[in-house]
Amino acid sequence: MSDLHKCLRLLTLATHSVARRRTSCFKDTISRIRLFSSMDRSNEPSGNTGRPFNSAASFRVTDPPNPNWQLRQGLPDHVEPGKSWKAEEEKGWKTWNLSDISPREVYPLLTSCVVPRPIALVSSISSDGVPNLAPFSYFSMVAHNPPLLSISFSQSPRKSKDTKENILATKQFTVSIISEPIIEAANITSVDAPADVDEWDISGLTRTSSIDVQPPWVKESAIGFECELFYSYEICPPNSDEVTNTLVLGLIKRAHVRESVLTASGTVDPAKLRAVSRLGGDMYARIGEGFELSRPPWKVIRNQVTSHASESE
Repeated sequence: MSDLHKCLRLLTLATHSVARRRTSCFKDTISRIRLFSSMDRSNEPSGNTGRPFNSAASFRVTDPPNPNWQLRQGLPDHVEPGKSWKAEEEKGWKTWNLSDISPREVYPLLTSCVVPRPIALVSSISSDGVPNLAPFSYFSMVAHNPPLLSISFSQSPRKSKDTKENILATKQFTVSIISEPIIEAANITSVDAPADVDEWDISGLTRTSSIDVQPPWVKESAIGFECELFYSYEICPPNSDEVTNTLVLGLIKRAHVRESVLTASGTVDPAKLRAVSRLGGDMYARIGEGFELSRPPWKVIRNQVTSHASESE
């Protein structure tokens, strides 16, 4: 056998050996995937749990947790859920000094503590006419007179938020409320795409022309607010000049609400709105149950309060 044939034979044997090892690794990988897919992942906040979404409206009204609560009772720990809640005190508390940990560690802690958070799907247009659509859960109602909402924008070390820059430049934006049927479309607009990428296009959501401002709002949303910039404030950490957040207050000029989600009294029915909220990590929540708990008038409880005070003297 010539040297050339010997070399070719050795090369062929080596190739077959590598192929066998790759096949073995591939089979092992497949077996691991199958094993993982058969595991119970009920406690993992993953995107695919194997349990289909229940498309039926989930909201219902119940009694409050403790309908027989009495003045000065505090936590009713003789009945559930107070009994179990009280028992869990034995595990104690873990305490963080937030000045001692990094913002990267503070973020998952606070966003999992302050829940549920409403989500604003914000539409804006740059001074050059480029549209932008993005969701923000640092969002809330601030006042009704004047009608104000707030959005806070975290400053990325890579680039500033397009939405924030657009609002500061044009002084206009809209907020659409996210309901269950459009959550995936709204979520895709959170992608960190370049400024020239049209989130309206990749989401497939429909623009509805506003009346008082230039940016459109989302037609598929049951609620849309047309807003003008009322106030902005740059936030810096203590003893620092570095801007890490920008707070924006928006004056709601006009509100659009679907007739189908309105009650006879003109308010919004939460069961029909099916609003989605933000939790920690990648987790979202739907509204499950609600209960009415009226604010007690002072004239109703005054005698109980004053009589107890007299007895204590």
